[in-house]
Amino acid sequence: MSTLKVVAEPGFDVAKVRADFPILREVINGQPLVYLDNAATTQKPEAVIEAIANYYRHDNANVHRGVHTLSDRATRHFEDAREKVAGFLNSPSSRQIIWTRGTTEAINLVAYSWGMNNLKAGDRVLVSWLEHHSDIVPWQLVAERVGAEVVPIPVTADAEIDLDAFEALLDERVKLVAVNHVSNAMGTINPVAEICARAKAMGALTLVDGAQAVGHWDVDVQSLGCDFYCFSGHKLFAPTGIGALWGREELLESMPPFLGGGEMIETVSFAGTTFNTLPFKFEAGTPNIAGAVGLAAAIDYLSNIDRVAAAAHEDALLTATLEAALEIPGLRRIGAPKHSAGIFSFILDGCHPSDVGMLLDEQGIAVRTGHHCTQPLMAHFELPGTVRASFSMYNNRDDVDRLIAGLKKAQSLFGPR
Repeated sequence: MSTLKVVAEPGFDVAKVRADFPILREVINGQPLVYLDNAATTQKPEAVIEAIANYYRHDNANVHRGVHTLSDRATRHFEDAREKVAGFLNSPSSRQIIWTRGTTEAINLVAYSWGMNNLKAGDRVLVSWLEHHSDIVPWQLVAERVGAEVVPIPVTADAEIDLDAFEALLDERVKLVAVNHVSNAMGTINPVAEICARAKAMGALTLVDGAQAVGHWDVDVQSLGCDFYCFSGHKLFAPTGIGALWGREELLESMPPFLGGGEMIETVSFAGTTFNTLPFKFEAGTPNIAGAVGLAAAIDYLSNIDRVAAAAHEDALLTATLEAALEIPGLRRIGAPKHSAGIFSFILDGCHPSDVGMLLDEQGIAVRTGHHCTQPLMAHFELPGTVRASFSMYNNRDDVDRLIAGLKKAQSLFGPR
């Protein structure tokens, strides 16, 4: 095993944090689990698991429409969760928090509700080459319907947004700029505040995909200056199937409902329908109440974590991994952004990414392989995909050591001779 030095950050006790996550005690293929697929989904602390279980044990009922005690309790928990998300993002009001199934649904909501009613022939939507498919395809679908155009913002060889090229693309045709806060494939931390300011100066709106950011540090939508921000709970130690869209209130007020049904209405008759107020006009049907409860519990859990120290811990793990991995013959990091979240995307000469992933899994190490829902980016780098190891606050030095040992084994079996 290697002897990498990953120094614990003051105020952050990784052993204590690990003890809060029961799945980290799993044994996979006879080895203790090393979970390095956090960019796909994070694991859940006991507090979140218990909050969901307790909701179903004690408070399970539908929200808003009941007059009985269980419904009142469920509604209180559900709306308290909305308030927690508003505080987490530093939103001026919880009315600006729309529950969704996750980032993908949130982007589709904006694309169809705002885009279909504001984009027209000749307009442009700028998206970067770094985007996840969920921040490309909805805009393509809407643009095709209205005659608008989706234009990619170039990236550099280091997998950073080319700001000069972005500036050159900004003109009166651009109505919206959609970028991710952090690249899920490369870990690039994008200068979204600067991007939003430049777009605003040209009269364009901005949407920020925050799925990969919220799990690493606190987000302040007012400081970023964006018009829309969205994230998924499952990247934030919360359940799958819950997420949120934040939007500027005047924009949300002007947008028509995205889905029709119960809850999003004020009155319904065959003569016509009137719609509910914010945020409810965008929340048709029975929501994921337990998911919202779990997301609130995850935010509560993080409120007791020194997130600055946790981020520094993740940075130290990534740095140690890069220093050791890049000494392995035939291993090549894809992208080298100056500012990166805990994501290491790479290829190993002579090894298909899926073969590397399967060999690591045999050793109890979970990573992601493939195109990571970023096929345009992979095509740009002329690759079918990469191996991606992604870190979270509960990863530790042993995880790094075992990853490096696993990669050395893969190189010895499949790599160049």
